[in-house]
Amino acid sequence: MDSLPSSTVKRFKHAALTRPDVGEFGRHELAILGAPCGDIQTLVAQLLPLLAPQLRVAYVDADHAAGDAAADAPAATSKAMPYVAENGLSAELVDKITHRQLNLTRVLDRFTQPELLAHESVVLVNGNHFRARQQVVIVDPRKPLDKKLDRLTDVRLILLAEGQTELPAVLAEHFSAAPLPPVLRLPETQKIAAFIKQWYQMAVPVLRGLVLAGGRSERMQTDKGALHYHDLDQRQHTAALLSEFCPDVRVSVRPDQAANLPAGLNPLPDTFLGLGPLGGILSAFQADPNAAWLVLACDLPFLTRDTLEHLVSNRQPARMATSFRSPWDEFPEPLVSIWEPRSYGQLLRFLSLGYSCPRKALINSDIELLTAPVAEELRNVNTPEERAAAEQELAR
Repeated sequence: MDSLPSSTVKRFKHAALTRPDVGEFGRHELAILGAPCGDIQTLVAQLLPLLAPQLRVAYVDADHAAGDAAADAPAATSKAMPYVAENGLSAELVDKITHRQLNLTRVLDRFTQPELLAHESVVLVNGNHFRARQQVVIVDPRKPLDKKLDRLTDVRLILLAEGQTELPAVLAEHFSAAPLPPVLRLPETQKIAAFIKQWYQMAVPVLRGLVLAGGRSERMQTDKGALHYHDLDQRQHTAALLSEFCPDVRVSVRPDQAANLPAGLNPLPDTFLGLGPLGGILSAFQADPNAAWLVLACDLPFLTRDTLEHLVSNRQPARMATSFRSPWDEFPEPLVSIWEPRSYGQLLRFLSLGYSCPRKALINSDIELLTAPVAEELRNVNTPEERAAAEQELAR
C-alpha cells in the first residue's frame, strides 16, 4: 500500500509538517538557458500555442531596461496608470481587458512567487536571469555555459541551435557521470512541445482516495457512514469503490470516531476542526500535500464504479480540480471530485477570507467540469425519509 509521507527532519520548536513539493515558481518549472534572451522568448512564443489549452503556461522573465525607462519618465506622463515607485504606490492592479496586470514594489520572495503562479500548470523560466529546479539547455556559442554549470542541476532536455552538431567539451564533461538528456534541434518546436507534455505527464501526482465520514449526521439522526444500503456499510462500500482507482484510501473522521471504524479501514482524523467537509479535505492535504485526492462523501448510495471511472479517466491534472456538474443546481459537486495539489493553497485562501464552502472554491477556480453519465448517482441521502426511499429503490 502507498502510505502517507512522514517527516524525516527533526524539529523541536515547530510541527513536523510535510511540505508541498514546490520549486522557485511552481510545482512544474523549466528554466531555459544557453541562448540570448530574445531567442528564449521566441522559443516560448512558438511553444505556447502547442501547449495550450491542455496546459496552463506561465513565463518568467526580467525586463530591467523597461523598469529603468519607467523610473526616468516624469510622473505626469501617465495619469491613468501612475508609476508605482514614483508616486508612492506600493501596489497597482490594472484591468487591461485582455489580461490583468499587477505591479508591486515589494520583493517577490521564494514563498510569494509560487503563490502568485499557483493556478498555472507549467512555468517556463528565462534561465539567464532566474533559476528553476529543472532545466532545458540550449547549445549556442553566443551564450557559453561554462560559468553557469552550477545552474544545471537537473537538465531534462538539450537543444542544439543552428549550426551546432555536438556538445561543447565543458558540457560533455558535465554530463559524463549521468545519462545524457534527450537532444533535439532548436527549430523542432513540435517535438519540444511534445517532450514538455510528456515531462509534465510523468510528474502527475498520485491519486489517493478520501471517504468523508466525519459529519454529525444531524438530519439523519444516526451516523450516515454506518448505514447499510449494500452488503457493507457506507464507509466500507465507498472505500471499496475508491480502492479500484487509488493505491491508498483513507476515511476522514473526527478524532473521537477513529477508534470505532470497521476493521480494514484507515482513519484520517481531522486536524482542521469544525469546518465540515472542508476540514476533511484540508486535513488530507496536510497529511500529503503532494497527492491529488479523490474525495467522496459517504452518503452517496447510488454512486457506481462506472461514474467514478468516468471521473478518473477524464481527470485534468493541469486544472485545480476535476468535478461533476450538479444536475440539480448546475454548480460543481465538491464531494465527488478530484482535488489536485494546487487546490490546497486555494482552499486555505478561501478559509482565510472567511469561507468554508469547498463548492465556492470550485466555482471561482480553474477546474474541469464534467457531466455525470447518470445524474441520479450524485444524489445524496440526508434524512430518514430519503433513506427509506433509497432503500426501496436499491432493493428493486
